[in-house]
Amino acid sequence: MIRKFAVPCTSLALFLLVWIISAQWVADAQILPKPQALLQPFWQELQSGDLAYHLGQTLIRVAWAFLLAMSIGFAIGFAMGRSPGLNRWLDPWLVVFLNLPALVLIVLCYLWIGLTEAAAIAAVTLNKIPNVAITIREGARALSSDADALAKVYNLNVWTQLRHIHLPQMAPFIAAAARGGIAVIWKIVLVVELLGRSNGVGFQIHLFFQLFDVGMVLVYAFSFIAVMLFVEWVVVQPWERSTRRWRQA
Repeated sequence: MIRKFAVPCTSLALFLLVWIISAQWVADAQILPKPQALLQPFWQELQSGDLAYHLGQTLIRVAWAFLLAMSIGFAIGFAMGRSPGLNRWLDPWLVVFLNLPALVLIVLCYLWIGLTEAAAIAAVTLNKIPNVAITIREGARALSSDADALAKVYNLNVWTQLRHIHLPQMAPFIAAAARGGIAVIWKIVLVVELLGRSNGVGFQIHLFFQLFDVGMVLVYAFSFIAVMLFVEWVVVQPWERSTRRWRQA
């Protein structure tokens, strides 16, 4: 366990060292404060409860958008991968939404739905669905034809095929979509909060940007990055490794 985290921790330590050296060369400490200068404002935000509250609001939006994008994207991508005819119909739509700027979708959702929580989550979900669908579509295309023939021989129903035949084969593709989804979704959530919410990490970063408080911007940014690194190392990567075990057996 210690050896597994040794390299990532060493890499982060090198990043911290570069930050400290860079801060020494900057004359104005407000432009690039030293890491140790962030400890006191971080502790103050933690004690006041503001940091936990805004982090919590952002994580709730990330969770909802992730679940919706993965569910809808999986359904669309799987159907497109299994049906060439449906793929021909829906592929242009995927290309359109993939190339539509995230900012445009966010603004349109706020204009059409209003400055509400539903609009914020819808904007993030719509931005991520095409990426999930494309990854899952490739996984559905890569399914073994022999496994399909086996399912027909034993007359397995749709849900049994999905659970015992399709999902195990597609697990690496689902893991890739999930891993990329988390990384993209939380970045878009911050933009959504900056433009139209009254809480969350994005809102706080925008607030301290207006005050030109670089230290507080870094406090909120690195706090959320730390949470996402924890999710990546403790949840996503172990699950991704577990999805590949059946191929190595």
